[in-house]
Amino acid sequence: MPTLNWLGKDKVVTYHQKVPYHFLDKKFSIGNSENAIIHGDNLIALKSLLPRYENKIKCIYIDPPYNTGNENWIYNDNVSDSRLQKWIGEVVGKEGEDLTRHDKWLCMMYPRLRLLQKLLSDDGAIFISIDDNELFSLKFICDEIFGASNFVGNITLVANLSGRDYGGIARMHEYILVYRKSPLLKLNLINDEEGKFKMFDKLGGFELRELRNRNVRFNDGNRPNLYYPFYVDIETADENGLHKISLEPKENWLELFPLESQGIKTVWRWGKEKAAANLNVNIMAKPMKNNRYMIVEKYREEKKMARSVWNEKEFRNEAGTLLLKEIFGGKVFDYPKSLETLSRIVEMATDKNSIVLDSFAGSGTTAHAVINLNAADGGNRKFILIELNDYAENITAERVKRVGGSFDFYEIGESLFDDDGFINSEVPFEKIFEYIYYSETRKNYVSTAEENLMGVDDDTAYYYFGGENLSWTTLAKIKTRAKSYVIYADACNLSEDELVKYKIKFKKIPEDILGYGGENQWS
Repeated sequence: MPTLNWLGKDKVVTYHQKVPYHFLDKKFSIGNSENAIIHGDNLIALKSLLPRYENKIKCIYIDPPYNTGNENWIYNDNVSDSRLQKWIGEVVGKEGEDLTRHDKWLCMMYPRLRLLQKLLSDDGAIFISIDDNELFSLKFICDEIFGASNFVGNITLVANLSGRDYGGIARMHEYILVYRKSPLLKLNLINDEEGKFKMFDKLGGFELRELRNRNVRFNDGNRPNLYYPFYVDIETADENGLHKISLEPKENWLELFPLESQGIKTVWRWGKEKAAANLNVNIMAKPMKNNRYMIVEKYREEKKMARSVWNEKEFRNEAGTLLLKEIFGGKVFDYPKSLETLSRIVEMATDKNSIVLDSFAGSGTTAHAVINLNAADGGNRKFILIELNDYAENITAERVKRVGGSFDFYEIGESLFDDDGFINSEVPFEKIFEYIYYSETRKNYVSTAEENLMGVDDDTAYYYFGGENLSWTTLAKIKTRAKSYVIYADACNLSEDELVKYKIKFKKIPEDILGYGGENQWS
């Protein structure tokens, strides 16, 4: 598979492992929910979400900087931000002085996409808005991170019908790249607003779809079970002009096999068993020219697969701007995404209990879409928004509050380790337990009645004795019986034979805590 190289890549491909782990500090709550809005650097925030949300996010949408060089937006649409420049210098080193803006953009995006890939569920999808400036670079790194085989599609969104008059061609559109975590993804069909049935029977309306598989890669040679005849009653037709069919020969009924194409015998889309169950109810024969017939399916679904071009006016940026003005009583944000764009994405990629994440949250359109869809279908979807800029509270969170959303608002809190690599004394033990227990078991920590017990998983008990040595005195404090033990302590006074005898695995604080010294090995 082709890969993309750029200055600084070697410094960032594993940087997501080295991002220091910080805890989230709840500042206030609006209502009672599991929704979250996080103010802070999304690289750190995404790392902080891993203990609870790894492999659990069903739908991710991000609208990262397009890297146009335009510095006049409230959300600077480039990579010249001083915070990014500082980060580039720390991570890439002196080489970073020679980076182009495209190199810097790739350095910024790569570790964030790696963390997003880890948070995405196996049946989940990520949608990424972008324009021509970085489309092809983004496609290359997404192929590398998510796998080229997990590319779902590229949506062309007509965002500005009049076009933007620069660059020689007035750009009317931008893109949404879609990737999945694995083949388990199954995107939902969307409401077909334009579809109007013209045919009806006692079961309701329908349209006709040919039952023959037109793809010659599927043929009688490799799908022999799908190559069989139907028999058509050519004498009589129903009110829709359709003819009865049979799987058994009948006198004066026409035998009909799938047509040949390019000299190859094509096959049906359905096997005999399914065909028999739907005979003359959902499949019949339709007359064609030259006294020929085709077998057709009565397609009754009032939904359709999302198309690759979104050209309706409700998807345009102007719609997002007008709605935000209506909510705030004036202009507060440049180029917010259309609510319908995010509603379409959430409709396609979630069920009623999904978690939706947006780590470049902007004005909060993603949360607004989740709230609206929950109201429409009675769902219980949750959202997590991350926004770096100072408007996270007075625009992002305020919008969510005004449209009826409930959430907890967080700032980035203390790091697990201090600058010297020791456990940060400002961090409560429960937070440390949460981190270590997840690192060991990939399961969420639940507070226990026993003071030093982090939890029990697969008959192994996990203990933390910060500020103590592992000794017989320490062991006397253990109340939970298990087949084996993992015990964190400052040092160990027991011999190797004693550890083996009592099935204890000793781990030294802080050296054996995953992430010691800022090196986090969550790959």
